[in-house]
Amino acid sequence: MATMVDLNLITDLQKFGAPDVNACYSCGNCTAICPLADNDATFPRRFIRLAQVGLTDELVTSKELWTCYQCGMCTSRCPQEADPAEFMATARRFAIAKLDKTGIARALSTKPVLGSVIVIAAMLFFALFFASVREQETRARLAFFDFIPYHWIHLVGLILMGVVALFAVINLVFMIRGIAKRDQVSAKSLFGSKAAWGRTFRALWYSIGVESLGQKRFREDCADDEPAEPLYRRRWLIHFLTLWGFIGLFVATTLNYVLDMAGVKPTGTAVPLWYPIRLLGTVAGLALMYGVSWFMINRRQQVSSAAKHSSPADWLFLWLLMLTGLTGFVIEVALYLPGPQIWAYWVFLVHVAIAMELVLFLPFTKFAHVMYRPVSLFFYGLAKDEHRELQPV
Repeated sequence: MATMVDLNLITDLQKFGAPDVNACYSCGNCTAICPLADNDATFPRRFIRLAQVGLTDELVTSKELWTCYQCGMCTSRCPQEADPAEFMATARRFAIAKLDKTGIARALSTKPVLGSVIVIAAMLFFALFFASVREQETRARLAFFDFIPYHWIHLVGLILMGVVALFAVINLVFMIRGIAKRDQVSAKSLFGSKAAWGRTFRALWYSIGVESLGQKRFREDCADDEPAEPLYRRRWLIHFLTLWGFIGLFVATTLNYVLDMAGVKPTGTAVPLWYPIRLLGTVAGLALMYGVSWFMINRRQQVSSAAKHSSPADWLFLWLLMLTGLTGFVIEVALYLPGPQIWAYWVFLVHVAIAMELVLFLPFTKFAHVMYRPVSLFFYGLAKDEHRELQPV
């Protein structure tokens, strides 16, 4: 079968922020120093070579692309200053845009003006829609879900998640087909025998439990190349708190919805701060705000290789997370203030609009890591398991 070569691949990659990797002469220092490179992941040298020879599909549908945590060790050791760490980050931005067939991801990453128009238009759409269904008169007691009826929020949220899930599945199918073909993974190799089922479940546990949620290699192997960095500012901790903060808020929101549907606790019912779901949301929100704040500070100060280069889509994701968390806390404070706080109704409107926009842009910004990385780690886990079985006793 013929292999398609894109002679303009490096030029296209540079639109997403990549340095001129033509400076690389394939010395191999980057792969040698990388703590995550092994028999199943020979990056970033291999990816630079893929870009140089124009193999777009192999670059985009490689599981190793998403197993890199951009610690920057490779860049610090590169004799040609080709910045392989930034190249890997750029390749992921490029992959997100390439897998997305709508063109939205490319616009957000490479066209700041058009991207800004898309972002503002989406936020205005949600804000105006919820403003149009709001109650015209507010009650003396602060009741946000009387101001914007909760059933509208639930309905729009469910429709939005369905649309986003559709886009995500389409993108993931293309990616999975590419990885499975290259790694010779089939339905039979996954489920054809008891041993195959065992490998599949071990790979799933490795992907979800060990790496995605536990971030084992990020913590233990891919430590920052700066031993003096204080714990509170370590990249793995910031990422860990941001991830679990978002998961905690999602769980709290889901529990509220389930209890409302079951008639146990109607949405918007006043509860004390120590109510389990409210407490979970508060703690998760604090974790999220802590992580996002340090991400933004580090990028602003460019404290590491991972923070030196940022695309508009990277900043969009961080700002959406920040504004969602900040407006959420403002609303929570307003709930416990004496007397009606009319201004809080409008903060709630902004909060709902931004939260919807955050979900909408999942497949198009850095948020897409949440769906691509676990899949890549699953295939990486399969490869490691197979390689382990082939080792001589």
